[in-house]
Amino acid sequence: MAEVHVTPETFVNVFFEADEIRRIATELLDQIGLDVDLHLEIDESTPLGRVDVVSLDPVTIAVQSGAFEDKKGPRRLGPVETADNLGRILFKVADRLDPEFGTPPPIDEVLPLPLYVAWDTYAMGRLARLGHKAQRQRRLYAFQLRHGFTDVADAVFDRLWQAESLTWDEIVAASDEARAVIDAA
Repeated sequence: MAEVHVTPETFVNVFFEADEIRRIATELLDQIGLDVDLHLEIDESTPLGRVDVVSLDPVTIAVQSGAFEDKKGPRRLGPVETADNLGRILFKVADRLDPEFGTPPPIDEVLPLPLYVAWDTYAMGRLARLGHKAQRQRRLYAFQLRHGFTDVADAVFDRLWQAESLTWDEIVAASDEARAVIDAA
């Protein structure tokens, strides 16, 4: 059984509870089918919302506390926000650990933004099918910002959002297809 480690165990700058974060993370791991120990390193000193995989062995995710914050209750843990942001990243971890997925860059920082957003779309579509909020319209807008406000980009977004099983090369090809329209203009 996977273990979830949360650092810090006790929060001072935000009103988070490590046990609640562990519960949400454990539920997501089960739903995604990811059987790995998970280390969550939460930086509670910033309201920013970045979430990054910093290691796959062991799986370690660095989280700025704003990513888990309730949007209507500053400094309070938002279960929906936590599940959306953590679920998105855990799907990307599962992809990276699946040899059939292919070989994306090992860390998100080196991904060009259009590819990062295309992969997010694929991850969030799967998360939505698990019953999570996933904010489809927000994700569509982010996709359009990087791939153009075109019918082709919208169709590619829908394909990525609805896909059950893609490879890294298929995500790259989809992103390239959508960007080709704006690159040709």
